[in-house]
Amino acid sequence: MLMPKRVKYRKQQRGRMRGKATRGATIAFGEFGLKALEPGWVTQRQIEASRVAITRMMKREGKVWIRIFPDKPFTKKPAETRMGKGKGAPEYWVAVVKPGRVLFEIGGVKRNVAEEALSLAGDKLPIKTKFVVRPDYREA
Repeated sequence: MLMPKRVKYRKQQRGRMRGKATRGATIAFGEFGLKALEPGWVTQRQIEASRVAITRMMKREGKVWIRIFPDKPFTKKPAETRMGKGKGAPEYWVAVVKPGRVLFEIGGVKRNVAEEALSLAGDKLPIKTKFVVRPDYREA
């Protein structure tokens, strides 16, 4: 599972997801990508499930780049606990995703395989996504 090795603070405030992604909004490594269309939190388990779906569909050929990292701790209080007594303990990690962010990239496979693999990965995520192609890509 993806998670930071160490952090300065154990707990974080929730924050807001306003605006569009300016960083990580273009395809930088591969030929095809999966782009977020709405804001949301993607958990470490969802990222891993998407990665597994992509690699299985590609039959371990080509290369996959994961462009998001879960660095925000999600805290939760135990069930049936009264209010008060502080913030809950960190449960898992999430990546904050804004619209326009490229989540995954693929290279070294045919377009139809990439499209199928990334649509499977998109089904594992809690946000709407779309398949994008590098602007200078040409079919070999």
